[in-house]
Amino acid sequence: MKKQCMVVLVENNAGVLARVASLFVQRGFNIHSLTVSPTHDERISRITIMTNGDEKTFTQIMRQTGKLVETKLIFSVEPTFSLIHEILLIKFAAEERHNEKLKGLISIYGAKVVDKTDRCMTVELTDTPQRLDGFIEDTQKFHVIEMCRSGAIAMERGDVTYDV
Repeated sequence: MKKQCMVVLVENNAGVLARVASLFVQRGFNIHSLTVSPTHDERISRITIMTNGDEKTFTQIMRQTGKLVETKLIFSVEPTFSLIHEILLIKFAAEERHNEKLKGLISIYGAKVVDKTDRCMTVELTDTPQRLDGFIEDTQKFHVIEMCRSGAIAMERGDVTYDV
């Protein structure tokens, strides 16, 4: 199964997200991440959906989402031509014996320490989903107390725009 990303620009109305999500549920298609945000136009919201699935089902869901009354625009996001990023917050227990190794990984990945106490340190990393996966994997040997990750946001590179 292939990881797929779509962006849906919709009217900013109550219930739109539920209608979009129900199309996935009806077809047994799993949503890996879902991010909804306002756009520069307060009447329009941007929904970014990451999913794993086959091309046929993905195309069918895009077609049906496009038929919703509130949908203004829908498009597939190709990673080659786009920026797809997530934010990771991860809290580590403060352990002197691992401090330098952990700081080295934080530096290598371009992450930053956003909170530090005597007992723990919280690190933030904004990057591609694959890069976040790598950071998580590389830091598993440290004592992770808590972790949260945003859904993906996506925008095409260059001067390509999809305003409605």
